[in-house]
Amino acid sequence: MTKKQLQNFLISFTTDRMTEYMVEDYGLELSKALSFIYNSQTYGKLTATENGLYSQSPEYVYELLEKEYNKSIALAG
Repeated sequence: MTKKQLQNFLISFTTDRMTEYMVEDYGLELSKALSFIYNSQTYGKLTATENGLYSQSPEYVYELLEKEYNKSIALAG
């Protein structure tokens, strides 16, 4: 497996886990969870492979996403 393939795998794996967590923790529909994730700053950071966030655990990255989600809910409030 090349480095790029590994990065893509880890990004996909983390995205899958974060989606599961959003559905479980917030009762979001799959499409809404994916929409939030793909449009989040966290996902932008996750896919910017030069910063290495993709190599962190899905749980750690989800904590960042969760903060962003809660902030967006508070602002929409």
